[in-house]
Amino acid sequence: MVDTNIVIRNYLVTKVAITDLVSTRVYAANPLPENATLPAINFLTRGGTSIPEVPIVVSPSVQFNCWAETPEGAREVYRALYDVLNGLNNAEITIDGTNYYITYAREEVQGQDIQDITIQGFWNTMAFYSITIRKY
Repeated sequence: MVDTNIVIRNYLVTKVAITDLVSTRVYAANPLPENATLPAINFLTRGGTSIPEVPIVVSPSVQFNCWAETPEGAREVYRALYDVLNGLNNAEITIDGTNYYITYAREEVQGQDIQDITIQGFWNTMAFYSITIRKY
């Protein structure tokens, strides 16, 4: 089975559009780690599909949270995420000598601006993507 979180994170931290804004603060965790430096991205697999007969291909539905200290900053991180994911086709990611391919990425729900009123100064633009990943 493909560990989609590792593949997605490794892909994102190789993209200059992402690292220019968040460095390597891309977390496959929910919630955002305590005392995290902003801006940052966290994501989690919220569902998706797989085909038992073809275990090397999975299609998770992924929730992305793009964090910053202002709503404009959160939206800027979201735009960078959109630019590197939307319409993605056959991106190769090599992890420990194994090749994986993000064969498809499609935004399911556009970015929604959210403020967590329990954490002052943390703004979040949340989006959902369907991502198909193939091993080999």
